[in-house]
Amino acid sequence: KSPPKSRGFLADGKLNLRDYLSLSKIDRPTAKEFLPFVIPVTTTSIGRISGYIAMSHVASSTLGTFDMAAHQIIFSIFCCLTPIVDALSQVAQSFVPSIHGIKAMSQARANALRDTVNNFRKVGTMFGILLVSLVSMIPLISRYFTSDPLVMQRVNGAIPGVALFLIMHGLMCGGEGSLLGQKDLVFLRNSYALFFFTVPAYMLRLKYRALAGLQTVGIGTMWAAFATYNVIRTAIFHVRLAQLQRRTNKEVQ
Repeated sequence: KSPPKSRGFLADGKLNLRDYLSLSKIDRPTAKEFLPFVIPVTTTSIGRISGYIAMSHVASSTLGTFDMAAHQIIFSIFCCLTPIVDALSQVAQSFVPSIHGIKAMSQARANALRDTVNNFRKVGTMFGILLVSLVSMIPLISRYFTSDPLVMQRVNGAIPGVALFLIMHGLMCGGEGSLLGQKDLVFLRNSYALFFFTVPAYMLRLKYRALAGLQTVGIGTMWAAFATYNVIRTAIFHVRLAQLQRRTNKEVQ
């Protein structure tokens, strides 16, 4: 018989449609262990989605027909590439807690935690390079998505922003997963709550400036802004990890 945690929240380990609707089937002690993750993880997901929604809104309401078509092509390719490294966050959440959860504060624990986070940084960097190499092929494959040369021109104009976003994406996922693995939940919750408002606000500012004739906004401008957000997010996560590592080192001195 499998242990309770491997069976999830269900008290008897059996899964059917009625169990989803019955609170009596929930193993409450196990559910309480996951409760602190609900708000941070939910905020993380909503914070990510808000940027995509804001981009699509600006593209459909502000940009021209050619830019809108190019955005659909770029976004489709983007959604195919990001899952390659999205799992890095889940992997970090699996490895880091086994080290961070050790109660005995020792130098070996601090070194293991530092080395694990650094390894995820290395893997994230390698995946970022891989994604950029795939992005560089977009000019070669864009003709399979459209035959319109103006749309292809705008697709190519978005490539620098997409490449900048994706080269940081592995580092971002590794950093995010490492923070979740160290249960730095309040920091992540507050970060994504801030991103939830700031990223759409900036995208709507682009929309306002474009409609007011104050700035020429195209798909390249929009993706460059989104890439800047990812660079800032990645830097914030890894600065926080460095801060946590210094705190861990002080605890064993």
